Order: sequence, then C-alpha cells, then structure tokens
Amino acid sequence: MAKDAESRLAAEGEAVPEARPTEAAPLPAGVEILPVHGERWLNRNVVGMGVTSFLSDAGHEMATSVLPAFLAALGAPPVALGAIEGVADATSSFVKLGAGWVSDRIGHRKSITVAGYFLTGVAMASFALAASWLAVLAGRLVGWFGRGIRGPLRDAMLAESVAPPARGKAFGFHRAGDTLGAIVGPLFAVGLLALLQPLAIVHPTSPFRTVFLITLIPGLGSALAFALLVSERRRPPAPHRRFLATLRALPESYRRFLVGVGVFGAGDYAHTLLILAATQLLTPAYGVVRAAQIAALLYVGHNVLYAGASYPIGALSDRLGRRGLLVLGYLLGVLVSLGFVLAFALPLPSVEYLLLLFALAGTYIAAEDALEGALTADFVGPEIRGTAYGVMGTVNGVGDLVASVVVGFLWTVVSPVAGFAYAAVAMLVGALLVRRLR
Repeated sequence: MAKDAESRLAAEGEAVPEARPTEAAPLPAGVEILPVHGERWLNRNVVGMGVTSFLSDAGHEMATSVLPAFLAALGAPPVALGAIEGVADATSSFVKLGAGWVSDRIGHRKSITVAGYFLTGVAMASFALAASWLAVLAGRLVGWFGRGIRGPLRDAMLAESVAPPARGKAFGFHRAGDTLGAIVGPLFAVGLLALLQPLAIVHPTSPFRTVFLITLIPGLGSALAFALLVSERRRPPAPHRRFLATLRALPESYRRFLVGVGVFGAGDYAHTLLILAATQLLTPAYGVVRAAQIAALLYVGHNVLYAGASYPIGALSDRLGRRGLLVLGYLLGVLVSLGFVLAFALPLPSVEYLLLLFALAGTYIAAEDALEGALTADFVGPEIRGTAYGVMGTVNGVGDLVASVVVGFLWTVVSPVAGFAYAAVAMLVGALLVRRLR
C-alpha cells in the first residue's frame, strides 16, 4: 500500500513523502516534506504552531483591544491609529519578503521564527512606557518587525508538515488556535480594566499601562512554545538563489492571484478601527470607559467567529475548492464596510447591530487568512515557498497600509462614512478580480 501511494503521488507530480521533520539531516532541494504513510495531519508541528499562535495572539490582542482607548487618553486623533496600524503592517510586510527569501537561501527557518516571536512579545509590553502616540508607533514597528520575520517562515513550515490534500485543515486549525488567543486576550484585558479602574484616579492611562506590561507573559511564552514543540528538517543552503530571480520564478497564476489580493487589501483596514468605530458610536450613551469595554467585548465576538469559522472553512476548501470560498469571504468584507456606513449615517448606536457586524467581520477574516495561506502552498513549490509567503505578506501589508491610512484620513478629514465607503469599493473590486482567475 505504501509503495502504491508513493507511485500515485509521483504520477500526479506530488513529492514522495519524507519522514516527519526533525532537526537532523537536511533534505535535498525541491523535495516536499509530507507525513509518512498513515500519519494524521494533526501532528506535533501543527499542534505546536497552534499553541504558539494562541499565546502570541493572546498577548498582542490584549494590547490591541485597549490601544484605541489608550491613544484617546493620550489625546491622539483617529488618523494616528490608522497610521500606527498601517505603517507597522507595511514594515512587517517588507520584512516578510526578505525573511522568506533568506530562509529559502539558508535552508532553515526555526531559529529565526523563535526570534521573531520573542521580539513581538517584548515590543507589545513596551507600550506601557509610551508618553505619546509616536512612542506607540515605535513599539508597534519593532513588534511588527518581529512579526514579519516569523510569519512566512512559520507558514512555510506548516505547509511542509502536512500533505497537500489536508492543507486547508492545517491552516484552518492554525488560524483557529491563533484566534482563540485573540478571544482570551481581549477578555482578560476587559477583566483587568474592571479591576484596575481605581488606578485611573492617579492617571487616566494607568490601567492601560498595566495591561500592556502583563502582555509580556504570553508574548515570551509563545517564543518558548515554538522552540520546544516545533521541529524542522533543514534543507541544503542555496547561496546561488538570487532575490530577483526567485521573484521571477513565481508562477504567473500566483502573480495574478496576488493582484486581486492586493486590491482587496487596499480596502481591508485594520480591525482596530472597528473597535474605534464602536467606541465612538456608543460613547454618547455609555461614556468613554464603558463604551471602550463594550467595544472590546464586541471584538471578542469578532474573534469567536474568527476562531469558530477558520477550521470549517479550511476543511470545506479541501473538498469544494478554495478560490470560490475566498471570494465569498471577500464579499462579506464588503457587507461589513457597508454596514458601518449605515451605522454612522443614521446613526445606529445599537450593541446588537454592532455585534452582527463584528461577527461578520470575524468570519470574513477567517476565510481570508485560512484560504490565502493554503492557496499560496497550492500555487508554489517548496523550494521557493518561503519567498512566496513573503510576497503574499508584502502585498497584504501594503494593502493594510493603504487601507488603514486612507480610511483613517477620510474618517478624520471627511467622515467615518467616507472611510468605510472607500473600503467597500476597494474590497468589491478585489473580490471580482479573484473571481475572474482561471
């Protein structure tokens, strides 16, 4: 049976399965790492990366959920939040491009990934020392530099840890673990804010600073988890691999896919702006602190749907195909943006209405994250997959920069309605471009 399976894979152009990755002997260049015969896709690497992402997201989402209110307490305008998120995401994205290519050249990824998780964990805690939004921007840049280092390398290791027919499940499981952390983090932050409210008498920013300091615990835990639980089989170094030549080697179909992803990304603003939107809509009725707590809880609802939908969407894509499901996810993003246009235009300061929008936002992000990653592995072979994930990260990051800065600028200079309307149009065009792919 094992011989028959290997023959079938060879006939279909797939790599013949290798043994489970270890820190031992390197593989020949171009050989795919697949599970051995009979091994389940939910292996130690997949579980280890899920645990790592759970801890990392718990830390940085604790910080993210209270960041808009912290910036407001510092007197920063809405455009500052858009600039912080957009510039940091763009920095992360360009780092992803270089990190992915370097990992393809040197033949290993694990140690660099561990360093990236460590750097992000320390940077989130540094917000506790910020005296202005520019200091927050500096901390975010350092943190997202670390995120840029680790992202494409981790995704390439994840893709190499399972067989191609199970990639949707693996990426969906990973994103679910990632998002469970994003549920726990904001919940913990809300509870801490309630306990730390008396500190606001000393200074309005004191409760937020304490939350930032506590993020150091899961942040450092994520680096430790990856170091202990995840293994890799190194590839031989490829010092001959030149950067531009590697980019040119990416398949034409993948490049066309990236165009649609990039256009959609130009409208896919950072979801911290959703927290800000909910806070502004609810403040007249609840006051700023209570509105910030409700907004953080809505973000928890967003992340519940994100976590709950990630694995089913990934598993469904293994059966039905990924592109159509991704387009449907993109269209949900359009619907969310139009929903916020309506919320500000009427206005609609309804917690129930906002909960619906946050839930839809979590669902479309689940489709986006799980399927873009799995599709990248479908398009690109293992020998340049690190670079491919780096390019995907760069395209997404440039889109995030454009979206967050433009939406934040339109919000500040014109109105929130103008910002979310722009986002809806860009997302719709991106969805149509991906739909037209053959």
